[in-house]
Amino acid sequence: MHYQQALVEEIRQAAARLLAEDVGPGDITAQLIPASQWAKASVISREDAVLCGVAWVDELFRRLDAKVSLHWLAADGDRLAAGQPFVELEGPARSLLTGERAALNVLQTLSATATRTRTYVDLLEGTGVRLLDTRKTLPNLRLAQKYAVSCGGGHNHRIGLYDAFLIKENHIAACGGIAAAVREARDIARDLPVEVEVETFEELDQALDAGADVIMLDNFSLAEMREAVTRSAGRATLEASGNVDDTTLRSIAETGVDCISSGALTKDIKAIDLSMRILETWSR
Repeated sequence: MHYQQALVEEIRQAAARLLAEDVGPGDITAQLIPASQWAKASVISREDAVLCGVAWVDELFRRLDAKVSLHWLAADGDRLAAGQPFVELEGPARSLLTGERAALNVLQTLSATATRTRTYVDLLEGTGVRLLDTRKTLPNLRLAQKYAVSCGGGHNHRIGLYDAFLIKENHIAACGGIAAAVREARDIARDLPVEVEVETFEELDQALDAGADVIMLDNFSLAEMREAVTRSAGRATLEASGNVDDTTLRSIAETGVDCISSGALTKDIKAIDLSMRILETWSR
C-alpha cells in the first residue's frame, strides 16, 4: 500500500517537474498559433515496444490544460507494433504542442524500461525463473522505473534501502562476518527479508547456516551456480547477479536459480522512438 500511495504522489510531482522544466514561464512558439484553434493529434511508436507512462501523461495534460482530452488506444503493459497509434488527443492546439515533448519524454523512457523487461521475460519463458530489477535506476525515476518493470512482466527487488536487508561485502566486514550481520538484521526487523551477497562457496555456506532468506550469487560462473543450487537444496532463495544480458539470461536460468537480477532493465535503456502528429485543426 505504501508503494502505491508513493507512486501516485510521484506521478503528481513528476508531471509538475516535467512542465516546469520544459514550459517554464511560457511556450513562446505556441503563441504563434491562434488561441481559438483546436486540433486533434495522435501519437505512434516507430518501433515495436511495450507501452508505459499513461498516468504520467494524463496528469501532465490535466495540469497543463483541462480542456485537452485523451483517448488511449492501448494500456500500460500492452505491446505496440511499429507505426501503431496508441493515444489520440484533442483540445487547444497550443496546449497539445506545449505538452508534446514533456509527454513523449516520459513515455519514451518508461516504455524503454518496460520493453527491455518484456524482452528479458520472453527469453525466460518456461523456466519459472523470476526477473528482478535493482536500485540502479535513473535519478529521480526510481518508482516510475520500478512500475515500468512490472508493466514489462518483471518483479521489483527492494524499492530502496528501507524495505529489505541486502548485506554486501562491506556490511559483512563492518559487522564482523555473515552470521553476525544476519543476526543483527533479525534483531532490527524480523518481518523484513534478509538477503546476503556472496562471492565464494565458503560465503554461501555461511549464509545458509546463518538462515538468510535470499542469497545473491555475485558473478558466479554457470558451473558454480549449478553447484550453489545443489548445496542450497532449497534452504534459501538463490538470486543470480552479474554478467546478465540477452545472450546469457537463458543459460543462467537453466542452472536452477530462483531469480535473476539485472541493472540493465533500468540504467542501460534506449528511449523508444515516438512521434506525435496533428491530424486536423479547426477554429472554435
